[in-house]
Amino acid sequence: MKPDPFEQSLRDLLKSSEPSHDDDACLHRVLKTANRQIGAGDLFTLMGHCLGALMIAFKSGAAHVAPVSRTKPSESSVDKAD
Repeated sequence: MKPDPFEQSLRDLLKSSEPSHDDDACLHRVLKTANRQIGAGDLFTLMGHCLGALMIAFKSGAAHVAPVSRTKPSESSVDKAD
């Protein structure tokens, strides 16, 4: 089983604390780091979903785009009753 880098970084934070450490300060530091890492992951997930939604919107809207001619129709092509 591959070790989790996030879990390892939390373990390193806990091990690197000074000998007379304050448990509250240590917990605060660990939770702050965890929230920062999770927040970045959520932000990238949100951007990915937005990009996917834009791609779907462009794909569905592309079928409704048709070339438009700005020239006036000629009189000879219009059917006239004689």
